[in-house]
Amino acid sequence: MSSILNTYARKKISFKKGKGCYLYADDGKKYLDFVQGIAVNSLGHCHSHLIKTINKQSKKLWHVSNAFTILEQEKLAQRLCKHTFADAVAFQNSGTEATELAIKLARKYFYSQGKKNKNKVVTFQGAFHGRTLAALFAANNPKHIEGFGPKVNGFDQVPFADHEALKKAVTDDTAAIMIEPIFGEGGVKVVPDYCIKGIRELCDEKDVLLILDEVQCGVGRTGKFFAFEHTGVIPDIVPIAKGIGSGFPIGACLMTKKVASCMTPGSHGSTFGGNPLAMSVGNAVLDIIFKKGFLKNVQKISKYFHKELHKLQSEYPKVVKEVRGAGLLVGLKIFKDQTKFIKKLSDNKLLTVKASENVVRLLPPLTVKKQNIDEAVTILKKVCKTYK
Repeated sequence: MSSILNTYARKKISFKKGKGCYLYADDGKKYLDFVQGIAVNSLGHCHSHLIKTINKQSKKLWHVSNAFTILEQEKLAQRLCKHTFADAVAFQNSGTEATELAIKLARKYFYSQGKKNKNKVVTFQGAFHGRTLAALFAANNPKHIEGFGPKVNGFDQVPFADHEALKKAVTDDTAAIMIEPIFGEGGVKVVPDYCIKGIRELCDEKDVLLILDEVQCGVGRTGKFFAFEHTGVIPDIVPIAKGIGSGFPIGACLMTKKVASCMTPGSHGSTFGGNPLAMSVGNAVLDIIFKKGFLKNVQKISKYFHKELHKLQSEYPKVVKEVRGAGLLVGLKIFKDQTKFIKKLSDNKLLTVKASENVVRLLPPLTVKKQNIDEAVTILKKVCKTYK
């Protein structure tokens, strides 16, 4: 009997090693991993540059308090600001911590402006923002919040894609609108460009901050560093995690100078956030992602992947209802029982993960090759052919 708290329906597979797109189980079986820690391992398993970086940094310095200047942290922050909209960054350890800080920033900003009642955040049904209390009630998924009352107040939720409801929800007490450019857990639903642009316009009109949650869809997964870059919109606050550490726990919250101005020493903190070891890994990830042609290749390989998946849908229209997503954040909406479909794929050595709305998520590393895509599609076809 396991001594681990029973919060996951864990599969009876364990792995002894991984390399690139592949995982190797204890029984010696080889799996094509299109889960990658749920869009975490942006560079795949055990990337050689990350191994060298961790080995080198671990022999020098792991952790010091944020009471001191951490040069590795300064370097990563400067690089993120240079390549994005941001003027300032605060490092955390996870996506939910980064989202919590995003909420705090929105409230503190208007508090610093003398607008103490302007503290509510508008969110969308079907969203996922993390597992801490505020993040749970921001998304307000009935299954996730059950038993964790009393409710954390300060959130007004509207249906996905209901612009009229959104306009009505924004009041004089609204501090921010928070949305994922691509709903990951919520079914791999891409928010259309015109919608993101419309939300930005509404924020400007109503003096409201725009928080774009890029924890799952950011850091190159769509072929640009941020998914929102496809829209041309500039947000005020962006929480990230997952891909920035490629398997090492790192979260960050990026913000404009305007937002950053409200924070002072003591207004936020993190014991482990921004430690030298984590920051060295983050810098190593950016070394690869910012290489000339890397993101262009992500665009190219993802275009091929989507083309092959649409062929699959045409070939098996009674199995696959819809191909969703953007870049290498991909979903297949299945007509019947996604759990059974995922099990069949796993039996054929392809690992995938579920999302809402009967969607199967396919999340290869950004370093995926054409032959890996072809291997995955071959397995998908094999399962679709006999799936009932």
